Amino acid sequence: MTPTEHPSPPTKAATDRPQPSRTPSDEHESLKYHLLGPSLTKAGQDAVDQSKVSEVIYNASKGSKFFNNEEVKDKNLTDKINRILARKRHLDKLDLSGDLRRADEYIAELELSRDLSQVVIHIDCDAFYAAVEELDRPELKHVPMAVGKGVLTTCNYNARKFGCRSGMAGFVAMKLCPQLICLPLDFAKYSAKAEEVRTVLAEYDPRFESASCDEAYLNLTEYCEEHQLGPDEAVQQLRAEVFEKTKITVSAGIAANAKLAKIASNKNKPNGQFRIASDRQTVMEFMRTLPTRKVNGIGRVFERELDAIGIKTCGDIYEYRGYLTQLFGQKAFQFLMQCHLGLGRTKIQPAEDYERKSVGTESTFREISKPDELRDKLRHIAEELEGDLRRTEYKGRTICLKIKLHTYEVYTRQLSPPFAVHLADDLFKYSLPMLEKLMKEIPNMKLRLMGLRVTHIVSTKKAGIDFFGRYRRLDSAPKPKTSKEGEGEWESWPETEFEEAARQEMNDEMNELERLSQEQEKAAGAEDSTPQAEEKWPCPICSVSQAPDDASFNAHIDFCLSRQTIKEAVKDTTSAPPPPRSEPALSKPIAPKKGAKRGRPKSETPRMDEARQKRKAFFFAGGA
Repeated sequence: MTPTEHPSPPTKAATDRPQPSRTPSDEHESLKYHLLGPSLTKAGQDAVDQSKVSEVIYNASKGSKFFNNEEVKDKNLTDKINRILARKRHLDKLDLSGDLRRADEYIAELELSRDLSQVVIHIDCDAFYAAVEELDRPELKHVPMAVGKGVLTTCNYNARKFGCRSGMAGFVAMKLCPQLICLPLDFAKYSAKAEEVRTVLAEYDPRFESASCDEAYLNLTEYCEEHQLGPDEAVQQLRAEVFEKTKITVSAGIAANAKLAKIASNKNKPNGQFRIASDRQTVMEFMRTLPTRKVNGIGRVFERELDAIGIKTCGDIYEYRGYLTQLFGQKAFQFLMQCHLGLGRTKIQPAEDYERKSVGTESTFREISKPDELRDKLRHIAEELEGDLRRTEYKGRTICLKIKLHTYEVYTRQLSPPFAVHLADDLFKYSLPMLEKLMKEIPNMKLRLMGLRVTHIVSTKKAGIDFFGRYRRLDSAPKPKTSKEGEGEWESWPETEFEEAARQEMNDEMNELERLSQEQEKAAGAEDSTPQAEEKWPCPICSVSQAPDDASFNAHIDFCLSRQTIKEAVKDTTSAPPPPRSEPALSKPIAPKKGAKRGRPKSETPRMDEARQKRKAFFFAGGA
């Protein structure tokens, strides 16, 4: 393997990545780019001015706790990058020939493992939640529309033209697109439609892997051979069948492994497909100009770290192969080299077949600080976790407690009980001391998130009986498989950990944006209360509008009914016949606008009763 086999990419490739220009003159440019969110690479964003979008997000969220937290995180990341660069400058002075040799040896091993014989596809429903809603309301297809109130979960392609995307605060999206229509989530509807799509997928690969509600991986190698179809033709047929039976369009990526298929499925969205030919030269050329952010598992943080040392595309990785282990660690080195070579897993299997390493739950809530409330919240989460453990049939030897302060700082603590636990009583009993200790360490602790997780899990499934009639032990979950030379075990890819980290980054982002939206709604509610306070209540006597305040409104009525008003009213009706005994319709006091409260202090009751009698006399006198 020689450097000439991995040519450096042209510098213009870096411009393929959508981002605002970052210049030293603006200390917040990196923050603005960070605020663009984890869905920056979503389809439909290519023609959007991301600099404008970043300015809108920056100005809309500035001053919020979310903004302050993102600012702190951006500063910490900048400090980390400065340390990485300092470390790189130090490495530049050293002899890295040993690191280069080991890197090239690893690359050679990876090349020997390259499998180009499989047909792996990644299916991704186009703007799934929005597409399902459009089936019920076809008129929404032609206007900007999104699903989700506080935080958008999906946008149709009309909305994406304005820069709206999933994982964006709703009020920010409204600033980008004032005519945006936001619908509430309906998970039951989406789940039902997703099941319809899965029914079709199972006909092509019974062991397809559901990656989420709206995406899946399939291995069509066997299907293509049995039906004598090429990959493109088979996928075209699959997509047409999905649309015929579900009225939902899907996009697909076709490649030799899951990583490439995932990247390819985003190329011709919506309602398209893209194939990366299964030959090494085509794969290497494709990866050479691919921005690192396009790879599943490289999020905003890792992208910026790589960008800082000069890695903008997957083609750049080879040039820096001697630095990677020293700067980012062994796992990151392995992951990045596989990205550079376009390698990934080829085995597709149902999600339930994958080894589970932990079971946990967490909840975001309004800020709470009272010790009793914190304990009650922990108890509630312990009960939720017990339900999850019962459903998944596991118990854990280690309990992990996670909290997030109102300042967005995250703390985790863990301990190992004397036995594996799964009951809420035990989960609460052993996690409470960790919470109590944190409460002592952090005075006036205010939380907005709490979570519990058990690791080192043990299966509680009933043991089966083997061929000889003996019970098989199910003491613990299977241990991770590792690749050993000469053994036929499935390869172990480090990409799983990076993809999980990217998912966690997205989840954390959604939780924080939900909090930002709640803050914005409170602020908007306070502003909206002003116009309501300016509405007037008409006086039933003089018809002059009065301020909508109970005390002043009643005082005004008392004034109208007093002195000269009563005298004149009685004078005008002295010659009139006495009123009938039955109380006329107008005898009831006229109430203010619907929804207004007319509560009075008890001390005012006698005076109010007197006023009520005056009003009654007045209306009886003029009732005819």
